[in-house]
Amino acid sequence: MPEEKSGAGKLIALTGATGFVGQFLLRDLMQRGYRLRVLLRRPVDLPLHADGAVIGDLTRPQNMSEALKGVDAVVHSAGLAHAMSGRPEDDYRAINTEATANLARAAERAGVKRFVFLSSIRAQSGPTSAEILSESSIEQPTDPYGRSKLAAEKALAECGIDWVALRPVLIYGPGVKGNMAALLRLAQASWPLPLGALKGRRSVLAVENLSDAIDLVLRIQGSLCRPVIVADPEPCSVGDMVRAMRRGLGRSGDLIPVPESLMRIGCLALGKSEEFERMAGSLIVRTDGLRELGWQPPVATETALAALARQFSSGV
Repeated sequence: MPEEKSGAGKLIALTGATGFVGQFLLRDLMQRGYRLRVLLRRPVDLPLHADGAVIGDLTRPQNMSEALKGVDAVVHSAGLAHAMSGRPEDDYRAINTEATANLARAAERAGVKRFVFLSSIRAQSGPTSAEILSESSIEQPTDPYGRSKLAAEKALAECGIDWVALRPVLIYGPGVKGNMAALLRLAQASWPLPLGALKGRRSVLAVENLSDAIDLVLRIQGSLCRPVIVADPEPCSVGDMVRAMRRGLGRSGDLIPVPESLMRIGCLALGKSEEFERMAGSLIVRTDGLRELGWQPPVATETALAALARQFSSGV
């Protein structure tokens, strides 16, 4: 499939611009020459050269025709995250599925050419997987978040707009929260960490590589209408991540090889068994779909993690 020479000058409508991923996309896509219109729940300050359209709650949007007027493509990154535990499944369905479908239909009516949806690998799998996942793997989401993302993809397939659903793995970058932020805090410690025996390997994704993949699917000519997995080239263990972070800080990456069974018992006693299983388990993916489109991730995991650790340490 041929690729356009440049996406410069295209008008992109972006949702979720106040979130961790959305903030990065807003800056990076503007630097790549796109014009950005941010779809907002309420007025906020925007970077220079970006304009905003207040549409209110995505589940009950207003002024959508005007907000999408002249837009070439939508990048939909807003949604209810899986880290927000305890929310009923109906909330995930309303925010992640129905709001996505409604926005896509509005974009279709406005003549938008492409709808880029930030889905999740959880539309395809639970937090760990015994097999290497690809787009051809059977989709088996295990929680309301994953089911809502998969349902949104299916809703997009029923619309007339050209769409692509990016299924990122764990995303890391400036402003990251959750487990990756906890790992960054651990990496700051001056003492060796008991992570050397953990053999589970996970695919992760630098936010820079995610933005590059979005740039690619915005520029590709021809119909897409499918999900694609997004990840850095090589999976890594938790120990590999900590070593890369500590190298970024100019420190030794020494880790103590405490047996996994002992760590599991300790985490169980602390009520952290779920966190341990996520840390010790594996989830490895292939990015066949994007590779077929010519995607080559520009940032290596080790380089990105080292830079992130330096930034996190400086408090920027």
